[in-house]
Amino acid sequence: MKLKTLLLSAAMTALVWAAPMGTALAETRVGMITTLSGGGAGLGIDVRDGFLLAIGQSGRDDIEVVIEDDQRKPDIAVQLADRMIQSDRVDVMTGIIFSNLAMAVVPSATAQGLFYLSPNAGPSALAGRGCHPNYFNVAWQNDNLHEAAGAHANGEGYENAFILAPNYPAGKDALTGFKRFFEGELAGELYTKLGQKDYAAEIAQIRASGADSVFFFLPGGMGISFLKQYADSGLDVPVIGPAFSFDQGILQAVGEAALGVVNTSQWNKDLDNPANAAFVESFEAAYGRLPSLYASQGFDTANLLLSALAKADPSDADAFRAALEEADFDSTRGDFAFGPNHHPIQDIYVRRVVKEGDVFTNEIIGVALEDHGDAYAADCAF
Repeated sequence: MKLKTLLLSAAMTALVWAAPMGTALAETRVGMITTLSGGGAGLGIDVRDGFLLAIGQSGRDDIEVVIEDDQRKPDIAVQLADRMIQSDRVDVMTGIIFSNLAMAVVPSATAQGLFYLSPNAGPSALAGRGCHPNYFNVAWQNDNLHEAAGAHANGEGYENAFILAPNYPAGKDALTGFKRFFEGELAGELYTKLGQKDYAAEIAQIRASGADSVFFFLPGGMGISFLKQYADSGLDVPVIGPAFSFDQGILQAVGEAALGVVNTSQWNKDLDNPANAAFVESFEAAYGRLPSLYASQGFDTANLLLSALAKADPSDADAFRAALEEADFDSTRGDFAFGPNHHPIQDIYVRRVVKEGDVFTNEIIGVALEDHGDAYAADCAF
């Protein structure tokens, strides 16, 4: 495997084989556009590291991964995608974290015959009428973890929830998903600014609303800020969120404010299956940190790609697509299959934030939804 990137960590160096001068081009070229700087960089780094770990473990030296930083800017992502497709001649694309960037890149890439394997973003527009036979989401459809949070809120007996999320595609999908399953009333519904760090006004509205619970989707640094400010406010209203605000990469920054909070996820490090146990051990050995949700998704995405490459070449689009649809790999999640719109059918778990020694992490405490697909598959017609 040959890696073209300006950001190559010492741990990654041990995993990456560089072709000597004069070596022929790799048989398969993968273009990875992901967020490696600025807000959200930790998410992209984890996806990248999980992906490269799986490629390195495969022992294959005929795969070239071209990695670029989108800086969380749609215009940069589009420029990088155009270059990868037209100049680098990649066969497969992957890596995008944020849904607004996915919407800027994926439709154009698939329209040009490229295969796109999403390790994270799953906007509703690409799951329903905007689906494409060359687009596969290996993580989830955006609504899924939030639907599970709504189902969990019902089980806890909550009847009057206050909900909030950032004003961008994934934020809108989040609140739509929660409302689809939540059977109670809404004490309030807010869309915040993307990248917002001060939540004093929102917390004041929650306090005045009479809510018996709060559901929020605020990924990365937004979630860190909200949880700390919420804990400091002294407001004693239970909080539920998706894994994105309680993931391994940010829990240490949140600290004690996250302890005991319940969140929903399709993965956790304590999932009891051989593939996951091996992944957690090897990731920690390679990078010196526990894997996150995003790292597991990057790892699964690479293993899906490897399973398809073992059966077909991307140049034979029909055969390669059929091989991807089989999802013939051992997922860190255990049972894994694609629905008719190439989005996962999988269990969604309930997790609780705990402290193990000096490390904040999650433990699974139940299952919110079993063999769960998405609400948009019926609108997809390839």
